[in-house]
Amino acid sequence: MLRIIYMGTPQFAVPALSALIKGAAPGVLLPEGYEIATVITRPDKPAGRGRDIVFSPVKQTALEHNIPVWQPGSFKKAEHSASLAQYGADLYIVAAFGQILPQSVLDQPRYGTLNIHASLLPKYRGADPIAEAILQGDKETGVSIMKLDVGIDTGPVLLRRSIPLTEDETTRSLTPKLADLGAQALLEALPGWIAGTITPQQQDEQRATHTRMLKKEDGALNWQLPASALARQVRAYDPWPGTYTHWKGKLLKILKAQSRAVETGTNVLPGTIKVQEEAGHQVLAIVTGSGLLLVRQLQLEGKKAMSTEEFLRGYAQIVGQVPG
Repeated sequence: MLRIIYMGTPQFAVPALSALIKGAAPGVLLPEGYEIATVITRPDKPAGRGRDIVFSPVKQTALEHNIPVWQPGSFKKAEHSASLAQYGADLYIVAAFGQILPQSVLDQPRYGTLNIHASLLPKYRGADPIAEAILQGDKETGVSIMKLDVGIDTGPVLLRRSIPLTEDETTRSLTPKLADLGAQALLEALPGWIAGTITPQQQDEQRATHTRMLKKEDGALNWQLPASALARQVRAYDPWPGTYTHWKGKLLKILKAQSRAVETGTNVLPGTIKVQEEAGHQVLAIVTGSGLLLVRQLQLEGKKAMSTEEFLRGYAQIVGQVPG
């Protein structure tokens, strides 16, 4: 009996867990005689205004299928690592778990520890690969099934699978697509990995790029940048950290926007707000370092999200001003 321990926390990790529970993808069978010994997820945290305890999506999924859940916290604590070893698992599978596993943990299972990473490694190692692919304007992205080592996404890769990256994709819309792709790729890789017919390929360190965990301040829009870069930023940082500027001392969130490569004149200050007509509708257009950022939806602090037409009906005085 092959014993698997699954480690994950957010919604991104749910499709792979669900696929393991179901046991197979169309046309792809997992090794016979396996079980999920336990699911490990990050400790519960209070959320919302009421600070109620909320289970992680992975925990909810495991409990719905009567799979034991363990929430030990950091595996840097020797007692947690020792307790994990007591399961006698043959394979650990990790997806967006939320902590770096020490070598003492990685060495425990005989088939090692596999990770589902949301980029085409060695490109975009680190915490926010999905947003980075959009931010850089890539034409494709994908997932990598890799064998974990003590580095940050530096281990050898078993399998990569890619999908096209469209010009209107956001991190919000792309994440579930990559989660589903990761589940399919995992089920594709597992039989060969267990049978020993897959040879992991070392990553090319010369091609490696890195990402970092995003912070709220990363969402501030710099009007000196080209409109194309700002439009990618709006899409990449949806839903977190969001993109924003300030107007009259209030936060002004830019929720949806597109770029237009037009000459704006050298005597117009970047950030200046204009209005353009498009198919009989008014569109808020912001002058940038190169081209216009056409804002489709925005939200002023304390107000609901609205289209630019709705916004301009209440705040027409913003035209000609420079938010920042």
